[in-house]
Amino acid sequence: MLNLTPKTLSPSPFLFNPITIPIPIPQNPSPKFLTQSRPSFKSEYQTERGHEFEKGDTFFRHESATGRDLSVLAASLYKKSKFKLRVLDALCGCGIRSLRYLVEAEADFVLANDANEEYRRIISENLSRVERGFGESERRWVVTHFDANRVMAECYLRRDFFDLIDVDSFGSDSSFFMRNAMNALKLDGGLLYVTSTDGYSSGGHRPHHSLAAYGAYVRPMPFSNEVGLRMLIGGAVREASVLGYNVTPLFSYYSYHGPVFRVMLQLNRGKLVDNRYYGFISYCHQCGNSDTISWDKLGQISCLCSDSKVSSSPVVSGPLWTGPLHDAAYVTEMLNLAEQWGWVGSGKGTDLEKLLKQMVDESDPRLPFGYIKLDEVASRAKVNSPPLMTMLSTIHKEGYAASRSHIASNAIKTNCPMTVCIRIAKNLQQCHS
Repeated sequence: MLNLTPKTLSPSPFLFNPITIPIPIPQNPSPKFLTQSRPSFKSEYQTERGHEFEKGDTFFRHESATGRDLSVLAASLYKKSKFKLRVLDALCGCGIRSLRYLVEAEADFVLANDANEEYRRIISENLSRVERGFGESERRWVVTHFDANRVMAECYLRRDFFDLIDVDSFGSDSSFFMRNAMNALKLDGGLLYVTSTDGYSSGGHRPHHSLAAYGAYVRPMPFSNEVGLRMLIGGAVREASVLGYNVTPLFSYYSYHGPVFRVMLQLNRGKLVDNRYYGFISYCHQCGNSDTISWDKLGQISCLCSDSKVSSSPVVSGPLWTGPLHDAAYVTEMLNLAEQWGWVGSGKGTDLEKLLKQMVDESDPRLPFGYIKLDEVASRAKVNSPPLMTMLSTIHKEGYAASRSHIASNAIKTNCPMTVCIRIAKNLQQCHS
């Protein structure tokens, strides 16, 4: 029970006296990691980045390893810059993320929480590869089993703030956790890693659901998976603004399995200076062009193909995030750190290296939101789909910015209008013929 009198705020015992179930934790002769003792029960072990762990009946996907790689790189950069790292893994599953935060990012403390009490043995055994420590000041990790919102709310009331909070939720549930997560996060640079797996809403198939969860009425658009990231960021921008804060995306990651939308946000004091990156987007089915719409232009939406007259052909979604999905300098630091760790380079980690480099390319400030699928260009031009690299090279020669999209393999991000893309595709077809 919490006493909420301001001067006599007493801590809840749940953090440092979690559910008392006897767990055999092997003793570690090494100062940091357990290397000799093994759990006595029979189990099938998994391996990720050299870390052996048990997943049991917990929800675990090997395909999400890249998302974990990205968060560990970000956590390590934070530790190197701030010299301290306290992590709250709000829905930890089997605990592999928590283990990696402890070992690879060298977190000073990790609170691993999962509402399912049946996972306690698995989580504790996995984390026992790192010495737990004794006493509140020396303890490296703690396992709890409560609703994530309760954990974050109690941390806020105790003024027990974290440097990084990882909310790996299902569906659009992240919207239910955002406010409590922001309250429990350290200001002026704290990191919030949010998740959505709601592909129906990002695809525009449940606009009323996306409106309730993220404050955005989303319609079907050809770049729906990027809309999913922008919808998630926009929801965070809205929640942060209510609290008097602002958030900036450091990187945004989409993976087809699930699908999974993950964004690393940095929280700072003060509301957004302006709302230029929080507005509406449109897509014209008639000509294929996209555009950003500011709040003061609502009711005056038009497309160039309709001679700037108000038209019904554009489909509008929003409000959501319309700014950069990544911070190029930050992602470059992540890439450099991955090279130092041997995760990329020399033929290793080609997928991770490719992803980070594409994120840097996508950060070009000249590139607008969305992407253009080459199949759509080919369909409108009535030609075969042009080779992606040839298309990119030709667009660059025409003086436009363009890059590959990490979200769709046969798509490009560019400020080149659809009409010019169609002309280029036709010319390439004629040259090939």
